[in-house]
Amino acid sequence: MIFLLLSTVVLISGSPEHPSQKLNAKRITSLLGMALTGVRVLELAGLAPAPFCGMILADFGAKVIRVDKTNSVMTMDSMARGKKSIALNLKSPEGVGLMKKLCKKSDVLIEPFRHGVMEKLGLGPEVMLKENPRLIYARLSGYGQSGKYAKSAGHDINYVAVSGLLSKLGMKHMNPVAPLNLLADFSGGSLICALGILMSLYERTKSGQGQVIDSSMVEGAAYLGSFVWKSQRLGLWNRPRGENLLDGGSPFYCTYKTSDGKYMAVGALEPQFYMELLKGLDLDASNFPNQMSFSDWPNLKKIFTESFLEKTQEEWCQVFDGTDACVTPLVSFDDVAMHQHNKERGSFIINDQEEVSPRPAPILCRTPAAPCTRRDPFVGEHTDEILTEYGFSKTDISDLQSAGVIECNKPKSNL
Repeated sequence: MIFLLLSTVVLISGSPEHPSQKLNAKRITSLLGMALTGVRVLELAGLAPAPFCGMILADFGAKVIRVDKTNSVMTMDSMARGKKSIALNLKSPEGVGLMKKLCKKSDVLIEPFRHGVMEKLGLGPEVMLKENPRLIYARLSGYGQSGKYAKSAGHDINYVAVSGLLSKLGMKHMNPVAPLNLLADFSGGSLICALGILMSLYERTKSGQGQVIDSSMVEGAAYLGSFVWKSQRLGLWNRPRGENLLDGGSPFYCTYKTSDGKYMAVGALEPQFYMELLKGLDLDASNFPNQMSFSDWPNLKKIFTESFLEKTQEEWCQVFDGTDACVTPLVSFDDVAMHQHNKERGSFIINDQEEVSPRPAPILCRTPAAPCTRRDPFVGEHTDEILTEYGFSKTDISDLQSAGVIECNKPKSNL
């Protein structure tokens, strides 16, 4: 079924002032459908990786229903943009039966639990694919559905550690440092799982069959690190952590503090870009050793550090903007939406709660994402609406609610 959508997106562009002051311009995009319009997704409520995976699908037009627990007033889901919520008691046989009925009319199920949890509920893939052979059953977990750690608890830092990548992250003479919780949770988890879902949906157009996706954050993170693995023979990573070309070891690929306490990011890898860097710093290249002289890197970094402290970030932007020195300002969260480049592209959006976030990427020329700007759903806010849409009568819904199988938490009007 193809749904026609008319979506309004507020993009931050063309305004010299901060979006929280409501002086941003509005760009209204009318669409006859996004890339995933017509795809129905059930997302079992969980922590960050599954919600972001669901939000990606919702941003590009899928109808995503978050299946929340009953007796749960609050949710930790901060990435519920464009989703609806149904509150369902999966610990009851009736709730399990209801979930099966929802899956029969859905395209995708995203489940975020450790191995064995869904099987204990009677909702494992063997059961669900019998109910709906076209279902894409996406299992997004830390360690995957098999192996020593399959039933073990863990978080992003554990998954990145087991992937091998954490051993490469961090500065010299310091413990390895995880890059927030981005690498396993969101890159190796959410994005890789979303990719698996899209590939499975495409394959289904040929076979007519669904399939199970075993999306492990350990393996997703490791796969993202393929360049690190496959470039080892090039000599890029053969020195201790923090002493290599791309891990902060080189003086021409790192960050430097400016006189106003801000920072500049330097990525002058190629020789011609490196020469532009020296020129911008007003340093005579003839007085410096070969760019790839590892033994001279510590001294060069000291010289660059002292040079960057001579000017403010804005002054350095004036020096390097328009050059190929690969030197850019390190932009803070507070300023990123109003940075000229981001403003011109409308790279950030603002919702009706004045919250700023990145626009969905990539940009599709005919069917671009049109992210919802409304507030996130309350737990169980759309239970009645969803069940009605799936063919349940008012009597059915009332009976389910009386039995404690579902919760309907419609927001109260502010009169």
